Amino acid sequence: MNTEFTKALLAAVPLPLILIGKDERVIAINTAAHALVDAGAEGRHYMTVLRAPQLIDCVETALRAGRPAQGRYLTSDQGHEGTWRIVAQPVEGESGAGVLISFEDITALETAVQMRRDFVANVSHEMKTPLTALLGFIETLGGAAKNDEAARGRFLGIMAREAERMNRLVSDLLSLNRVESEERVRPTTRIDLEPLLSSVLLTLRPLAEDRGVTLEIIGSDGPIWVQGDADQLTQVFTNLVENAVKYAATGKRVAVEVSRTERELAFRGPGVTITVVDWGEGFDPIHIPRLTERFYRIDSHRSREQGGTGLGLAIVKHIVNRHRGRFRIESTPGKGSRFSVILPRE
Repeated sequence: MNTEFTKALLAAVPLPLILIGKDERVIAINTAAHALVDAGAEGRHYMTVLRAPQLIDCVETALRAGRPAQGRYLTSDQGHEGTWRIVAQPVEGESGAGVLISFEDITALETAVQMRRDFVANVSHEMKTPLTALLGFIETLGGAAKNDEAARGRFLGIMAREAERMNRLVSDLLSLNRVESEERVRPTTRIDLEPLLSSVLLTLRPLAEDRGVTLEIIGSDGPIWVQGDADQLTQVFTNLVENAVKYAATGKRVAVEVSRTERELAFRGPGVTITVVDWGEGFDPIHIPRLTERFYRIDSHRSREQGGTGLGLAIVKHIVNRHRGRFRIESTPGKGSRFSVILPRE
């Protein structure tokens, strides 16, 4: 097999490949591998090309022992980490034995595995705190406070709050799982957002009044027709308004602003933007890219005190994605925050 044909064969393969001859020099390298090794690698000794120790060890095993060798190769490009599975496979040719190195990008797989680990760890942590509290109070009520009516009433109240917290967490986890499973299926029901938003504000008005917050809706002067799931969109706006009331009560005012456009750039057609605005404390915009991550909190202690599970904005993001919409967050410390849902309008 001549060298030119070998190079053409390697170039046709989408995976990064490097062929090393029996003289330990690079015979051929395909285009996909150029992003991993220096340009002009052909003809050079493999040690000057594959500087990573794990790569060199695999090649030496294949060359000396004549058996395949596998390893992992980590890369970093402008702050983005990459993980590759490498296989050094001995090959026989007219000029003797060589080694073919293949690279498989497993970054997405590694990321998914890490996300699963983090998710399990976060759920375990969130469940452990209320469970520990419940077990402690149950033990106390069965022992030292068995006949203390005042302590029993106080402990039962705390136990009820902790149990409710676990119930909210389980409900949000089930909701998130359901939303993610339906994310690729776009809703087809035609609904009017105007009564839906009015219903959300009516439901949350008692909570707002308890905290001294005024709720108002601006710009809702007629039907707002969209294709959507009424229950899920109710959940979106309930989460956003409830968060604004709970975490931005210092502003004493929460507004739902509705604006229509005949040509929304995100959809190249009619759109509607519903923005939940508060004039509370706000937060550092550095948190915005991570706010929709599961269990991410700006202030963990305060969020738990308010009954938050850390899943609300993750649920909002997935529901908005299912509706082919956009979700935007803006905030300025000391001046409040804006959470905007942009949906295609009929």
